[in-house]
Amino acid sequence: MNKNVIKAALLGFGTVGTGVYKVLKNQEKEMSAKIGCKVEIKKILVRNIEKAAAKIEDASLLTSQWDEIINDPEIEIVIELMGGINPAKEYILSTLKAGKHVVSANKDLIAVHGHELLDAAHESKVDFLFEAAVAGGIPIIRPLKQCLAGNHMTEVMGIVNGTTNFILTKMTQEGMEFKDALALATELGYAEADPTADIEGLDAGRKVAILASVAFNSRVVFNDVYTEGIAKITSKDIHYAKEMGRDIKLLGVARNEADGIEAYVCPMLIPSSHPLATVNDSYNAVFVHGDAVEDAMFFGRGAGELPTASAVVGDVFDIVRNILAGCCGRIGCTCYKNIPVKKMEDTHNRYFLRLKVEDRCGVLAEMTAIFAKYQVSVAQIIQKDTKVEGCAEVVVITEKVREGDFRTAIEELRNRDSVRKISTIIRVYGK
Repeated sequence: MNKNVIKAALLGFGTVGTGVYKVLKNQEKEMSAKIGCKVEIKKILVRNIEKAAAKIEDASLLTSQWDEIINDPEIEIVIELMGGINPAKEYILSTLKAGKHVVSANKDLIAVHGHELLDAAHESKVDFLFEAAVAGGIPIIRPLKQCLAGNHMTEVMGIVNGTTNFILTKMTQEGMEFKDALALATELGYAEADPTADIEGLDAGRKVAILASVAFNSRVVFNDVYTEGIAKITSKDIHYAKEMGRDIKLLGVARNEADGIEAYVCPMLIPSSHPLATVNDSYNAVFVHGDAVEDAMFFGRGAGELPTASAVVGDVFDIVRNILAGCCGRIGCTCYKNIPVKKMEDTHNRYFLRLKVEDRCGVLAEMTAIFAKYQVSVAQIIQKDTKVEGCAEVVVITEKVREGDFRTAIEELRNRDSVRKISTIIRVYGK
């Protein structure tokens, strides 16, 4: 197909939308040589035209009317950067059904309705690409679908939220408490005014759902992913973890086990020697394990105007090449399996437990007896020197145990008079 220009529309002109516009402008001179023709933004859908006009030299591109985009036969690619479920879902479905291609960075929507969107793209024989929905500028969706397609993937995990990683980095390197590190993250623009989605693990949970679906060729949705945030982590927890040769990171973990998929987000202790332990500040990294490739790690900026725009424009260029080659819709939904997703209580992990107990003989024996009753094997138990009001602080690390059994043991411990407070429970990554 001979074309000089392929026209596209942007839905949304916030941080990422502005970044996409900039990257396309920066690529203008080399675009024809790189992908075979130019990409031109014909329309940009915005809520407030006056506000958006301050960010663009040609305000005639701006519109608040969706009909001007969906009914324009010249527009072949729609780039959805609005976020949220509605009206983004409605716009994307109508775009795909109209035979137009879609690029999206909308993790909220894809983590819940991805299957429906991909089915619509398949029916219309068009492309629906979403590289930017996970880990910003880090290529991971396309590598999993294409470069690593010759593998049976057994694990995909990593640091997929820059805000929480920045907070934990400050707590680790500067001894800050959580609330102070969060305040700094907000001041510097890493955290939103309402940081709930980040600090409670919800943002990372949506990304884990997408990663697990792609990696294991089986549908995992956001509600399948257990999420736990970092608000309860203290500088003391981080200090004790360091003493044991470990760091604390908010990890998104998905494993393809013999009895089903495990998918969760939570703070975890990882060995300080693990590559993820060195991923600091707002950087992200995704670690994958396959039967052929073994271990591979993808590292870079997980968010931000230009890194995320980089992934979006990469998808746009891929679609343009497909249009010119007449081979659109080559790689759609890859979820051809139906693997069950395990409940969190049926997963197996190790645990770090910090608690205050009566400072008297026999208390540790009582604790270990309760653990033994529920098949919780103790790998390490340390009584710290700290003693306040007749209490001793104890730190326990367990061997791998079924989470449901561990929770039952913890409830029995809580009801013992000898246990004054269970301060912290954190999972431990690895064997």
